[in-house]
Amino acid sequence: MPTREPVSAYVAVGANLGDASASVNKALHDLGNLPQTLVSAVSGLYRSAPYQAEGPAFINAVAHIQTRLTAPDLLLALQAMEKQAGRVRLHVNAPRTLDLDILFYGDAKVHSSWLTVPHPRWMERAFVLLPLQELAPRKVIPVMLHAVAEQLIEKSS
Repeated sequence: MPTREPVSAYVAVGANLGDASASVNKALHDLGNLPQTLVSAVSGLYRSAPYQAEGPAFINAVAHIQTRLTAPDLLLALQAMEKQAGRVRLHVNAPRTLDLDILFYGDAKVHSSWLTVPHPRWMERAFVLLPLQELAPRKVIPVMLHAVAEQLIEKSS
């Protein structure tokens, strides 16, 4: 059976329950433990007010990975990580112990009932754009940053 070539993917990581910084850092580390996956780079951590969500401030980051997992298999692995971190999906935009979203999976465009890539709202969220800009500055153009300028976000120490 031939091996799949690695795909360059970007994953958004966030949390706003419990020790959110520790949860995000653990998830960034654990991404490298996924089968056939290597973490190439991670952004700094950002603290942001909830945007289209509830609860306390979020800690967010973005990871750039190389993976041989298919996009659906990567999504399943990320959901397993969320579950292991204690995520309970009470309702849309509920506070969460861990949130992992595939932002990009190579140049793929996926539209299914349970997976959309690129992520449909990545351009609307400062907590995605600022950390993504650290890793992939060509993906984030100034007009995108201007559009999210009112969202409260700061680099976390």
